Amino acid sequence: MKRVLAIILGGGAGTRLYPLTKYRAKPAVSLAGKYRLIDIPVSNCINSEIHKIYVLTQFNSASLNRHIGRTYQFSQFSEGFVEVLAAQQTPESPSWFQGTADAVRKYLWMLEAWDVDEYLILSGDHLYRMDYTLFVERHRSTGADITLSVVPVTEKVASSFGLMKIDVSGRIVDFYEKPKGDALKQMQVDTSTLGLTPEQAKEKPYIASMGIYVFKKQVLVDLLRKHLEQTDFGKEIIPNSSRDYNVQAYLFDGYWEDIGTIEAFYHANLALTMQPQPPFSFYHEDAPIYTRSRYLPPSKLMDCQVKESLIGDGCILKNCRVHHSVIGLRQRINSDCVIEDSLLIGADYYEPLSESDRHLTRGKIPIGIGEGSIVKGAIVDKNARIGRNVQIVNKESVEEAEREDLGFYIRSGIVVILKNAVIPDGMVI
Repeated sequence: MKRVLAIILGGGAGTRLYPLTKYRAKPAVSLAGKYRLIDIPVSNCINSEIHKIYVLTQFNSASLNRHIGRTYQFSQFSEGFVEVLAAQQTPESPSWFQGTADAVRKYLWMLEAWDVDEYLILSGDHLYRMDYTLFVERHRSTGADITLSVVPVTEKVASSFGLMKIDVSGRIVDFYEKPKGDALKQMQVDTSTLGLTPEQAKEKPYIASMGIYVFKKQVLVDLLRKHLEQTDFGKEIIPNSSRDYNVQAYLFDGYWEDIGTIEAFYHANLALTMQPQPPFSFYHEDAPIYTRSRYLPPSKLMDCQVKESLIGDGCILKNCRVHHSVIGLRQRINSDCVIEDSLLIGADYYEPLSESDRHLTRGKIPIGIGEGSIVKGAIVDKNARIGRNVQIVNKESVEEAEREDLGFYIRSGIVVILKNAVIPDGMVI
């Protein structure tokens, strides 16, 4: 794997994840109350012994830069690195990134200088655990110019993806972006060709791209230089190259979730609390997920009832009830609170108890969840100050709302409290 260079696409403005992307790049969004989305592909690379990793970003990259700089430091005696390449304007290229392929094209002069055989292109907003060694070995054994990692999907969800057809050798011969009706039926394939059992192949007769690719070095260089008008890998570069190049499919049959929307982000986080075995587990000794070491104290729970939940480091919970929720770093939950089906991302810093007491005596609201408050079906971003006897329950069952002036949004029925928001005592959302 020393002959492989990984390129993680940090995504665009992250509009579908807004307001979580208001102050941060999409790969820097919190995950499981402890990690960030970028930790998933970087950890997969490290566990696959791929240690040359670039992350391409364009929007709100300050916190992502800080996280990567503090987390991933390789020995000075190795070539290993994780480095952010942010969009920049130059005399030769005065525009910003126009798409996934254009982002790589603008740094091709740097990427091409590395003496490697393949480029591994990854997305920065997926949750999965994958051994890229098997992926690259499949690419090499088939003599492929390009290999796509694909997942088998059912007819119910197939129209939400870019689908493809393969021949008996696994070579991709046709693409169709989000087909419906008769066009969808025509994209059915025998997925047993890729290793599924006949029963599984019948249940999942479609294959969808994961947005993960391996390119031969020279093939990627040639495609990006010859087709300057093509700016996106999934919609232009790869579909248009299937006639002239050997484009192969690699089946990934494990858990994979695209965390590109508020709804997907919410459900993926809460699924981690499932018993007895969540669909994705961080408890995997052979392939751990790495993140920044913060050296926080253990969490303190005083007379609390906690069920089916994850509690991050450094939290203080007092006489409260927490059910089916994820509680992030340094979170404070005060007496008589109820937290259900919610994700509390936590805080960036501690507010001393003496300062919190002073806030209360002066009529101000300290960081955390105030006494007697109820939070159900919500996401509470970092450093939020929730007053006493607040109800965040989406009382009117609103599907979509934008109330930035009041400190919250509603996306797909999920209330999202903004980072640094202040919700006054007694407010009902």
